[in-house]
Formats: sequence, structure tokens, C-alpha cells
Amino acid sequence: MPITRREFCQRSATVALGLALLSSTALPPFAAAQAQGSISIAPAELMKPDALPEMSMGNEKASVTVIEYASMTCPHCAHFAETTFPEFKKRYVDTGKVRYIFREFPLDTLAAAAFMLARCAGEKDSTRYFAMIDTMFRQQRTWAIEKPIPPLLAISKQAGFTEQTFNACLANQKMLDGIESIRQRAVDKFKVQSTPTFFINGVAYPGALTIDDLAKAIDPQVKS
Repeated sequence: MPITRREFCQRSATVALGLALLSSTALPPFAAAQAQGSISIAPAELMKPDALPEMSMGNEKASVTVIEYASMTCPHCAHFAETTFPEFKKRYVDTGKVRYIFREFPLDTLAAAAFMLARCAGEKDSTRYFAMIDTMFRQQRTWAIEKPIPPLLAISKQAGFTEQTFNACLANQKMLDGIESIRQRAVDKFKVQSTPTFFINGVAYPGALTIDDLAKAIDPQVKS
């Protein structure tokens, strides 16, 4: 069964929140992880619109599309974001060879909250969404802790939030439902079992890929 909705409160000296978020119930156990390339989804099916706008960067007409499903509390996702993504972006996205799409796959309540903040930050400008995602991955060890609200609030204030807009964002049930829709479709339709999972022109590649792994999958498909 998917993560379900629960209202919970977290208080600190600086903030008292009522968060209409996902429950802390763990996701159902997955089957054995698939091998790289063992699942292939028709690109047209992968690209069907979902409840929230797509968060993407790069050339929309590129011959290669890379979709990443990630969780904000996943250390492997953070490792990819810090060690591999900058070179991937420089080599493929910035040169127009690849369209990159980032999709939310929260593994827990806290990851869902972090995604909601990123969505609020980038509501009118996707570059602010990606900036928030990058900051939270790089600072994952400071906020993915027992009492996450104060450090998340501090990060959010640096991105232009006030305490009021921070609270309002985390109470946005429509946004929460949209993020859950993205996660649930990935499980049901695309058999995503872990984070990060990448789809490169429809072929699944689970795990924090290296730049060499990405090159092997992408280079043969890039049109000159």
C-alpha cells in the first residue's frame, strides 16, 4: 500500500507547524532489484503528464531523455547529485544533447516535505526548484535528522521563504497529493523499486550511476 496521509506536528523554539503530510509508515517491501536495462518503458508512456508540472532542463528536442527518480533523504541520490550530476549537466545537458527530467519519489515523510519546499520555491521558475534540490542534497546531513524543521526552515529562508510561506507550503495538500501521484505511478506503471532510478530513452538503470555509466548508455544514442 502507498504512503497514506496523516497530520502531524513538529515544534521547535522558532517554529510550530501543522503539516498535512504523508504518514511515516515505510513503503511496502520491493521485489528484488532489477538489473540495469532489464526494464524498458515506451517513451511516450513515460512522458504522459502527471498531477504536477514536469521539472526539466535542457533541450526539449534532444535525441536522448534522461529521467531520474530520486528521494531527498536517499544518500545515494545525494552522492550522485554531488559527484556525478555536475559533469553530466556540463557534458550533456548544457550542450543540448540530453533533456533531463527530475521526478519526486519520496521514501518517507521528510523527503516529501523537502520536495514540497522545492516545488514552492520553483513554482514560477524551475531554476529555483533545481537550486533548492541541489542545496538540500548538499546539506542532507544537516536536515535529514531527528528534528529536521529548524535546519529546513533555515535553508528555506535562504531561498526567500518567510516562516509564514514555509508553513503554508508544508500545508499544501494539493501539492502533496501531486507528489504522491508521481511516486505511485512510478511504482505501478514503471516498476521503480529504489532510488535513484534512471530511465534513459525508456530503459531503466537503477543505482547512482557514474559519469562513465551514463556515457555508455547515452553516447550511442546522441544524434550529431
